[in-house]
Amino acid sequence: MLPEFSFLDLCRIGFDTSLTFAVAGLLFVAFGFLALLGINLFELFSGKPLRMPKQGRELEDSRCPHVLIQIPLYNEPEMVADALDCAAALDWPRGCLHIQLLDDSTDKTVRIAQNKVSELRLKGFDILHLRRADRSGYKAGALAAGLARSDAPYIAILDADFRPPRHWLRAVIPTLMADESAGFVQSRCEFSNYRANWLTRVQGMMMDAHFTMEQATRYRAGWLFQFNGTSGIWRRAAIEAAGGWSSDSLCEDLDLTVRANVAGWHGIFQMEPAVPGLVPDRVNHYRVQQRRWSNGFVQVTRKLIGQVWQADWSFSKKLSASFLILIQAFYPCAAIGIVSLFMGLLLDGGDLSAYLPIIIGIGALTIVIALGLTLVPYLILRRGSFADYIATAVLLSPLMVYVSLTNAPSIMQSFLQRNENSSEIWKRTPKTKMGSVTAQSDLLAAGRSSLPAIKKLS
Repeated sequence: MLPEFSFLDLCRIGFDTSLTFAVAGLLFVAFGFLALLGINLFELFSGKPLRMPKQGRELEDSRCPHVLIQIPLYNEPEMVADALDCAAALDWPRGCLHIQLLDDSTDKTVRIAQNKVSELRLKGFDILHLRRADRSGYKAGALAAGLARSDAPYIAILDADFRPPRHWLRAVIPTLMADESAGFVQSRCEFSNYRANWLTRVQGMMMDAHFTMEQATRYRAGWLFQFNGTSGIWRRAAIEAAGGWSSDSLCEDLDLTVRANVAGWHGIFQMEPAVPGLVPDRVNHYRVQQRRWSNGFVQVTRKLIGQVWQADWSFSKKLSASFLILIQAFYPCAAIGIVSLFMGLLLDGGDLSAYLPIIIGIGALTIVIALGLTLVPYLILRRGSFADYIATAVLLSPLMVYVSLTNAPSIMQSFLQRNENSSEIWKRTPKTKMGSVTAQSDLLAAGRSSLPAIKKLS
């Protein structure tokens, strides 16, 4: 005879099963991060990095190639003038520097942009103010439209809130030219407003970990790492070999990265010079950004995970690429795990004994990974005192839990709906004015003081 189960028994089995799958997903993500930490420990004890970028020769003006600067934006009146001024100030021969403002705006940004473009043209700069009839394809569509209007062999992409230092092209282009199989160079991003409030400090800590520990380590290990959508320079040939920009996902940057790698190109990560930008300074804005990224990763996973495993790569590279593409599985897994654990405890009358091993295990992994990924960048980049580090680090988990619970339904919907219209869920992350002069000075000072330590990781 089949055992009889009460309704409560069936509920308990269901929540325990979902908890098991959620924990399995979290362990998969955690293993990827532990592997990154292991690589760093190996390099520390071996005394040398696994890989370093090829050193390009300093370029004389006569040898500088044509470079296209693309600045996509939408309704960002506070950003546009400074973005154009910063691009025009880059140290590069005037005849080889081409700037495109890919402006899909519908507000006063258009008028401000027109005035600034006219001003810079009078000074002799080659600037195209590209306006489209509609926003089809959003950022990817704008980038593709701009690319069709230029034949420059190198394309630098900057979001409207990012301000590269004047020598950025001089420092990065030679690196890309020196490696003929490199499709792009991704620069480390700094964040001018990271001291604005508790949310920006937490994001700054996470982004430091992303670039210093994740992106840099993936590059040194020969793993797939992504172009971040800004502060990078692409080789035109790599974009064309990958099939060009695609707008069928909300993560056009990751989408192009994977396709370029499948086509035989790889990326280079460069720690210095860093390119300052902004992080969202409000929780709602941060949630919108994370939802877009998470949904985009899901779309890229559905589209390209098969190509990754069919590519002529080693098993370890395919596995490491899967860790990258599936990293956003953390959010739905965390949300499902939290809800399942809560319901299981409720059904068991609050008895923790059955769930204590899971709580302790996940808690210990969280502490190890959080400390391992965030403490080293915090010290290297000299972000502040150890007390400030602890005060910021304790806010990481609550923020991640909040984003997991609020964004998980959207992520699951994106996974289940194979024919969704991305235009219905695309939302730009709102940005505010660049940080104060004092904040910018503090940022630059921190960057200069940490340069010797950074070079050891580059």
